[in-house]
Amino acid sequence: MKQVLKFGHKKLYINGALTEASTMESFPVICPADEKPTATIAWAGREDVNRALFSAKDGFELWSRLPLKERLQWIKKLRDKISEKSDLLRESIMYEMGKTWEGTEEDLSSILDSLTYYSEEIIKREDIDIEDQDGTHEHRIVSQPLGVVVAFLAYNFPLLNLGFKLGPALAAGCSIIIKPSEFSPLSAYLIGEICEEINFPKGVITILCGDVKNVGIPLCESKIPSLITMIGSTETAQKLIVQSSRTSIKRYSMECGGNAPFIVCTDADIDLAITQGAALKTGNTGQICVAPNRFYIHESIIDDFIEGITDIFKNTKIGFGRENNPDMGPLVNKSSVEKISRIVKDALAEGGELVYGGAPMDGPGYYFEPTVIRMPNKKAEIVQREIFGPVALLLPFSTKEEVLELANSTEAGLASYVYSKNEATLAYFAENLAFGEVHLNGLKYAIYLPHGGIKNSGIGVDCSTFALDDYLIKKRVTRALNTV
Repeated sequence: MKQVLKFGHKKLYINGALTEASTMESFPVICPADEKPTATIAWAGREDVNRALFSAKDGFELWSRLPLKERLQWIKKLRDKISEKSDLLRESIMYEMGKTWEGTEEDLSSILDSLTYYSEEIIKREDIDIEDQDGTHEHRIVSQPLGVVVAFLAYNFPLLNLGFKLGPALAAGCSIIIKPSEFSPLSAYLIGEICEEINFPKGVITILCGDVKNVGIPLCESKIPSLITMIGSTETAQKLIVQSSRTSIKRYSMECGGNAPFIVCTDADIDLAITQGAALKTGNTGQICVAPNRFYIHESIIDDFIEGITDIFKNTKIGFGRENNPDMGPLVNKSSVEKISRIVKDALAEGGELVYGGAPMDGPGYYFEPTVIRMPNKKAEIVQREIFGPVALLLPFSTKEEVLELANSTEAGLASYVYSKNEATLAYFAENLAFGEVHLNGLKYAIYLPHGGIKNSGIGVDCSTFALDDYLIKKRVTRALNTV
């Protein structure tokens, strides 16, 4: 008997229509909680990429010339339909990622917030006049849509990541080709179904998934895209830049991997730090680019911190399902379990002390115990790797100068966290931490706040009005005065 899949089969969305892949191939979407297929998706090939690129080119010509008022009406129509289908979309994320039901709310609200925010923000954009120092000319800087955008998305927040790209692209007047991760493509394909249902203008939004050779590289190497944007690892970003620069000069907006330090000083509100640090490691099963990688705890309070975070981990309810209401779900796939297992093994080989957890849980499902490891070796090689899982490495420090040097000793520069009640201490770290984000005594993420890294953690930003700059060109129009 043929297996009935919960979400059935999903098609590509190209040129305003759902379509099977030219390859006639399908790819299974596996639920990480039980390791069973929950859907299949059409698996694109080179022919589909060519159709996608040329339809996106035509879509840009249409979309960029639509009056802004009409563009915003279409964006609102899309937002309203996504909101109407919120339960379906959240459930798809729960099954493709193994997320808790509560965790899926962030994905859903993020795409809705993005479409709303950028519809409002683009209206505020005004031309800029520059005064001529000689009084002989007048100068105006105007913003215009950049062109076709190709967006490569990470698996960890399927609709949040999609929303971060879709909102500014549509508001700016760009068409966009979305390539979701093969590990969590289901919710993105459902967005394609929504677009077809509301008859969204052809070629403006494209959604397809396939392998690197037949989809990823052809999308990059084409001369049609003007912007390559991505959320993923630093290594992937480097490959995309190399591949896409072979044929044309393009823009890049990339949010790459992190290695976040979590610094807790001796005078910190330790209970607050423990609670928030633990939440960042169990939320989304630690598969968050801004999750703490290295917990630097002052030597006078590290024992208390270890006891506190271990207690939270011991009481973390692990499981799957809307009715079960777990605190933490599984990792996304078997490879992630194997990676986290290696990280634990290597940490212990470098002198780490296993305090709690440290092993995959009995199957089915890709579950891993929330883990606490005390690391006496402050310069262990393991602290330079991005964990992307529910493992907390705790290291002692004695002075703020020492911990600053340790925190900055990484090629990554995305997020960082500091806890202290001393204003001078907070100011010291705010000034000197080499990260794109410094969170003091708490954390805040929102669509109106810029999110981006420095060093090897990225180019450009997601969220905030600054993200629009990646999707717009600045054109200078200069006119001579007093001419016949």
